[in-house]
Amino acid sequence: MNMYPHPGGPPRGPPGGPQQPSRLNELLEQIRAEFESESQRSVDYEGQIRQHIQEIEMIRGKVYALEQQHVQIKAKYEDEINRLQRELEARGGPSQSSQGHGPSHPPPPSIGHGPSNLFGGIMAGSANQGGPGLAPPPQEPQQPQGLPAHMPQGPPGLNTGAPGPPQHFGGYPSAPSVNGYGGVPQPTASPGGKRAGPPPRGPPGGPATPQQNSAAPYPGSPQVPRPTPPPNQHQNSLIAASQVPLSQSNCLADLELETLPDNLKKEGSDWFAVFNPRARRVLDVELIHNLPHQSVVCCVRFSLDGRYVATGCNRSAQIFDVESGAPVAHLQDGSLPEDGDLYIRSVCFSPNGAYLATGAEDKVIRVWDIQSRTIKNQFTGHEQDIYSLDFARNGRIIASGSGDRTVRLWDLESNAQVLHLSIEDGVTTVAISPDNRFVAAGSLDKSVRVWDANTGQLVVRLEGENGHKDSVYSVAFAPSGDRLVSGSLDKTIKMWELTTPPRMIPGSAPSGKCIRTFEGHKDFVLSVALTPHGDWVLSGSKDRGVQFWDPHTGVAQLMLQGHKNSVISVAPSPTGGIFATGSGDMRARIWR
Repeated sequence: MNMYPHPGGPPRGPPGGPQQPSRLNELLEQIRAEFESESQRSVDYEGQIRQHIQEIEMIRGKVYALEQQHVQIKAKYEDEINRLQRELEARGGPSQSSQGHGPSHPPPPSIGHGPSNLFGGIMAGSANQGGPGLAPPPQEPQQPQGLPAHMPQGPPGLNTGAPGPPQHFGGYPSAPSVNGYGGVPQPTASPGGKRAGPPPRGPPGGPATPQQNSAAPYPGSPQVPRPTPPPNQHQNSLIAASQVPLSQSNCLADLELETLPDNLKKEGSDWFAVFNPRARRVLDVELIHNLPHQSVVCCVRFSLDGRYVATGCNRSAQIFDVESGAPVAHLQDGSLPEDGDLYIRSVCFSPNGAYLATGAEDKVIRVWDIQSRTIKNQFTGHEQDIYSLDFARNGRIIASGSGDRTVRLWDLESNAQVLHLSIEDGVTTVAISPDNRFVAAGSLDKSVRVWDANTGQLVVRLEGENGHKDSVYSVAFAPSGDRLVSGSLDKTIKMWELTTPPRMIPGSAPSGKCIRTFEGHKDFVLSVALTPHGDWVLSGSKDRGVQFWDPHTGVAQLMLQGHKNSVISVAPSPTGGIFATGSGDMRARIWR
């Protein structure tokens, strides 16, 4: 038998050889099918995860909207209860205090405690604390239950209205009341004319953490029932007002609302305005939106186009639509621990409205991309709380002021600090001039400084005989850039004229002088601003009042009472006709 294949026959291999490639192909096909199946399954999982994330975001948005709605409804009911309570008291019924019940809502918060205390006692707080250069401001006593509102009460040592020798507290003699409003006690002077105060404690002070504390109603406010005046009393009031010297006619808080004729007052549900009898009335005012918050509103600021207003409070900044009053954005750094207080002291929009800068107690400046709700830039370097920020009109530079005695300029494009300016005391407020050339700062040392923003050279220091007599808490440039206004704990506002030499004249000395002082507030001036065309000076005070002043004469046009605690921040809309206020009563308000 021939064991060899025919030369032309097919080759013979081992058994099963031709079947191996097909088996391998089958296995590869199975693996590919499983891979495609798993890929499709992962795509399905990703789609489900995205859907869950969208559902979570929608739930979060609904919860936030419900929370805001609840806060607004609560505030509405509280206002209605207060209104009914005032009506009841006006008709001779039992007052809330006489029934021994506490207020129907939590006591309004106040600013002021802590060893580094720049804003100490603005609303209430420890009377024996103060930063270097700042004698401790007086404490605003908490109103106990069961006592009439006009009886000032406080810790042992405060004057309770009982007869006897003057009481002292924290080194201050109790001051007499003015028109029922407790006067601000004046500290005793030390030799050399400087106010006596405690020795410096560690680093320079800054606004202390806001805390809850009840504030006594301001006389004439909606919280205090107003007696019906006898016939013709308003005529006597107007005659008396017309006989007051013009320099003293700005004390609009001394006017009795009930005695004024209708053309010199305007009342809302929980606010009122009085107009100066000695000045021609050319303004009107009305409340547009009430924006309740969960904590003290430390700052308010409009976007350059006037469409949005931002507020800073505990742990977050919020943005609202000016026309509707609806919340637009809630900006909060989720990487921070959730316990403890962290107040946003200052907010400001970039000129194009795309970003919001916030300065906080944790010494960090955050620049938020509003659209994505993410942090675009984060600047660190300050050693104390940041109290004030301002965006340059070029959209590139941010100025910051801190209790660490420094003003710093930051560049968004290079993401770096470009200027570091040191002074002798805590910086409370900063502002950049409209032409980006200068940066101004107010300080605990009672002075206002202006520097060249490019070189850091001190241009002028505004102080002296005609300067402020106490710490400066707010500065703002006029639209023209050649003037600025400042507000102080000395209860006054000052307008300064800046004379800066042309750059081509070497060695020429710049100068600045106080050309006008605005007097009329009953307590610390905490915030000042100028309307877009420089037509009015706007101010907010610890006396809970907002005043509009004629910048050319220094005469007050109107006083607005609409908050139940200190007005910490005022801001005019850059487009005109609207302004906002922020207060220790946990509310921001938008007015026209």
